[in-house]
Amino acid sequence: MDFSSFNFHESLAESIESSGYKKATLIQEKAIPVIMDGKDIIASAQTGTGKTAAFLLPILHKLMSEEHTDSEVHALIMVPTRELAIQISSHLDGLTYFSSISSIAIYGGGDGGSFVREKQALSTGVDIVVATPGKLISHLNMGYVKMKELKYLILDEADRMLDMGFHDDIMKIISFLPAKRQTLMFSATMPPRILQLAKSILHEPVEVSVALSKPPESIKQEAYVVYDTQKIPIIQHILAEKEYKSVLIFCSKKQTVKQLAAQLQRMKYNAKDIQSDLDQSQREDVLLEFSSKRLPILIATDILSRGIHIDNIELVINYDVPSDGEDYVHRIGRTARAETKGAAITFINNDDQHKFQRIEKLIGKIVDKVELPAALGKGPAYEVSSSRNRSHKKEMPKSNGQKPRAQAPPAPPAAPRPAGGLKIEKRVQ
Repeated sequence: MDFSSFNFHESLAESIESSGYKKATLIQEKAIPVIMDGKDIIASAQTGTGKTAAFLLPILHKLMSEEHTDSEVHALIMVPTRELAIQISSHLDGLTYFSSISSIAIYGGGDGGSFVREKQALSTGVDIVVATPGKLISHLNMGYVKMKELKYLILDEADRMLDMGFHDDIMKIISFLPAKRQTLMFSATMPPRILQLAKSILHEPVEVSVALSKPPESIKQEAYVVYDTQKIPIIQHILAEKEYKSVLIFCSKKQTVKQLAAQLQRMKYNAKDIQSDLDQSQREDVLLEFSSKRLPILIATDILSRGIHIDNIELVINYDVPSDGEDYVHRIGRTARAETKGAAITFINNDDQHKFQRIEKLIGKIVDKVELPAALGKGPAYEVSSSRNRSHKKEMPKSNGQKPRAQAPPAPPAAPRPAGGLKIEKRVQ
């Protein structure tokens, strides 16, 4: 579907054309008409499907088309991380270039000057606020935030916010908002706790869903079964095979991120890390370097696995296996964006084998296990669970240029059903 089919406001249509948008993605095609109809929505879509524009475009159209006062906040977008707040704010800047719509991003880690700017916007009025829950509450508690005329509430990455313990903060913020509003909830997954939250804050929502969290075929997925001491030599081997302009390495722990960055720097690689110990300006500088391709290697925690839109990342490396299968999908979803191709390589040690098999079950695919370079010796035995809950051990063979034959993929788990009492109008695929 072409964006012209939505009949957006003239100023928004001009911004869309200038931004180079051509065709709507599946989530945009399904969600935009629902939102423009004024209905609440609970939408599920994997990373990289264009869900940010799926809620920004119809909300901007409404704000541009309606008469409203300039002294109030009219739309609130809540997000789990400051990086996502900055990303959405930047997206808004481009889409509102030809209009008078105002917006501000509110998140922790700023200086006194940023707090003053936030206070002024919240007390005198701004059309759209993009905020992390904790920082917004600090303003709400002071009593000057003007949200009596708020019309639109959007929760982006709702599952992530709950994972990070923001449920009580979300409910407190909602207590400051008018009951009569349009509420949009976007989530990558739909566990029972998300449906319970939807039941408490949405009114007769339409459910929109596109393919449950499976990596696109354009991502070439591979894995090495390794000892921990083999991980850095394998990285050296991978980087020596091809000159990559953009490599993103994920680690599950902040300390591992810092240690790996330091080790790669000692080996003369142009690599930097991004994690919560850096102040906000440092994190923004590192992200800018990486997105502009001046920094070829970035090491990060899962803080970058969702919501950060950087095109043309050629390779994602999972230095260790994430505990959550959905995090795996989000990590490798950083590559092969915008109809490009990419690669994702995962290192599996002894402790991570069972976790990785759960991930393979989630995505419905057995990932190719690549033989280690001969110079590195053998990896550990790989224990493969059988369909009858038996297991056998398979020694990783010496390198002969062949990949082991994959077993047939297990069936993916059934999608969770809505919690009782939540009235949902289905619009799926």
